[in-house]
Amino acid sequence: MGRVTTTDRRTALRAGATFVTAGALAAGCATHGAVAHPDPATERPSPKARARARATSEAPVPRHFPTHPAQLTHGPRTHPRIALTFHGGGDPTTARALLAEAERHDAHVTVLAVGTWLDEHPALARRILDGGHDLGNHTLRHLDINTMSEAAAQAEITGCAERLQRLTGSIGTWFRPSRAARASPLVERLAHTAGYPHVLSYDVDSLDFTSPGAGAVTRKVLGEIRNGSVVSLHFGYADTVAALPAVLEELDRRGLRAVTTTELLS
Repeated sequence: MGRVTTTDRRTALRAGATFVTAGALAAGCATHGAVAHPDPATERPSPKARARARATSEAPVPRHFPTHPAQLTHGPRTHPRIALTFHGGGDPTTARALLAEAERHDAHVTVLAVGTWLDEHPALARRILDGGHDLGNHTLRHLDINTMSEAAAQAEITGCAERLQRLTGSIGTWFRPSRAARASPLVERLAHTAGYPHVLSYDVDSLDFTSPGAGAVTRKVLGEIRNGSVVSLHFGYADTVAALPAVLEELDRRGLRAVTTTELLS
């Protein structure tokens, strides 16, 4: 595993000065900040990302990968590829900044969107897809889905799926349970019934939602990531925005490609 150098930390701090938006950011994955005026530089995907999006005119749908388990924590360990996955919530300004930074490195990510966040920021669904990224379901309201009754859990899954379908023409490529790394057997069954062959978990937790500082996020990710890793990150946090440039630069140095989860498993 690589270690984060002083240069890495300085890079993260410089990135923080560039990207951190004024005021308090969202306090949780399902917390929504005030709508800010977007920076034109981050409002649209890069030309390369737009070209990739044009090659696939329809929104991707869930796929079954028969050699992989129903609950996925990582991809194949045999190829130098990883998946950066983001919980979709919080201030949309950070979402646009993170997407733009990924695209500057020719990286593609997976966004698991909260349904109520899509209600507030519907244009972000198309922005994510137009950048060549995966878009999936992270429940309707981001509650503790594993503790819910069957009817309530089903409503959380299908409620977000319906919003994705309305906005993009697809229920999204992936489902991730809210407030849990793994789905209970009941939630796994309900997700499958709703059209998701797999539940997407992760093997690297950045802990960015604890706001530990950009350097800590960078060290946590780079200290644990390896071939096939799926990394859990969040929109809406200043530390994540500040850490991403250093993370992407080190991935480039190690020869690890950041790809969508669909590409990771294909």
